[in-house]
Amino acid sequence: MTDEEPARAIRLDPSQIAGLGLSLEALIAMLLEPETQNPERYETDSVRRKAADAYRHRGAAVDPPRKFRKVYWQVLADEQIYDFERLWYQVGDDVAVRPRIGRRDGAFGREKYEVEELAAKYAFTGRESMTVPQALATGEELEKIDELLKQLEEASKNAQIGVIDMDLLSEFAEPGDMEQLGELRQMIEDYMREMAERQGIERDAAGFRLTPKAYRLFQSKLLEKIFANLQASRTGRHQGLIVGEGSVEL
Repeated sequence: MTDEEPARAIRLDPSQIAGLGLSLEALIAMLLEPETQNPERYETDSVRRKAADAYRHRGAAVDPPRKFRKVYWQVLADEQIYDFERLWYQVGDDVAVRPRIGRRDGAFGREKYEVEELAAKYAFTGRESMTVPQALATGEELEKIDELLKQLEEASKNAQIGVIDMDLLSEFAEPGDMEQLGELRQMIEDYMREMAERQGIERDAAGFRLTPKAYRLFQSKLLEKIFANLQASRTGRHQGLIVGEGSVEL
């Protein structure tokens, strides 16, 4: 098992760990602040035009081979990334032809698509314009924040600190907050390790694994379940008036 699997298997009440709820709520609030959420600062109309201009300019500069020329210009006009990929595979392994079609997945088309997706997904309300690389970097950062918010909100409900990407969170949180969260995480990991040991699960270099003790515990629980549901035989093991072959009673 990976570290995340046992971490998700254990359910805790956040109130059992002093200060946990407030700490996570503060981190969530920090990630939602305007200075962290760039949509409060930028506008996307200008960068969408820049991405579209770059797409058309770079696409027009490609010199496709004659037999692929018609389909290439159609793909360029349709502005669909998957069409670029399909064309790339259609060209085959000809290393002399592929560069003339354009990079795989239509890299210049992908940039335009990602800028459009960024503008559609987030409500940018600022006035500062962005370059295309800046917009792509902003999109990556916002996706990281979204992922962290999901992890923190989940942890605030069930104290599953193990599901939080600490390296990613350290890009946004203050060192003091990370230190406090690290201490809480260590506390929960120690508790998790103790519970695992009781169940015969031990940790090695590859992760958590079942020991013979764990198998014995699980087998015992399964047998208890099985025999608890068995019903007594109607005839029993004794001589009686029942004769004939009949069916075997379990």
